Amino acid sequence: MGTVSVFHIDPNQLFREGLRQLLGDSDFDIGGHANTLTDGLQQMASDTPAIVVIDVNGEGETLAALMEGLAQLSLKPRVVVLTEAFGLNALTSALCAGVDGYLLKSMSPSAFEQSLSLVMTGEKVFPTDLAHLLISNRFAANPDAADTIMDSGLSKREAEILSCLVNGNSNKAIANSLNLTEGTVKVHLKTILKKINVRNRTQAAIWALQNGIVSSNVNEDARATAKPRELESALSQ
Repeated sequence: MGTVSVFHIDPNQLFREGLRQLLGDSDFDIGGHANTLTDGLQQMASDTPAIVVIDVNGEGETLAALMEGLAQLSLKPRVVVLTEAFGLNALTSALCAGVDGYLLKSMSPSAFEQSLSLVMTGEKVFPTDLAHLLISNRFAANPDAADTIMDSGLSKREAEILSCLVNGNSNKAIANSLNLTEGTVKVHLKTILKKINVRNRTQAAIWALQNGIVSSNVNEDARATAKPRELESALSQ
């Protein structure tokens, strides 16, 4: 992969320095850093990095301003949000903005490095907490979910596939559980995204959670054996 240039934006100078040292022996080189978005965008205008790592503190406006500023660069870098807390609304805002990763500062250095590697291959990465959220059914089913499904024009099969997304299932797992081919699942997913007006399977799963479209049939064996990488990347498959 070679050395990957990273630009880090975070108001905490101690954290910026600590992350730079932690990645010192890795393939990721923090060649620039800033404590404000304005300063960061000015620096990146003359030296565009491969990845921008930023703590937006849950502020959607800051993230939107970042994405708008990066769009002006000749080469648009990948964007990873690295923040203190996990929040569904903040995650939704980040996904809608088009970030490549949403990670927590509490993760281990090795997991962070692995996440950056996945981002460079084009995968979307999210905290393991999100995967646990999607497979633990913390959200109760909404009694009005049937009306939501009808209003959205979703078929019964499409609603079943949405429930599988909430459970954190991959296309292969969905196909196996519903006795479909993976190709058929992909076709259904494209239709679902169009009907509920979202851009990817992760946004679709969050939409389903927010509207109470959940399933009580969680695969306990899959939950027990799932690996961290599988949990973090399953939604991008």
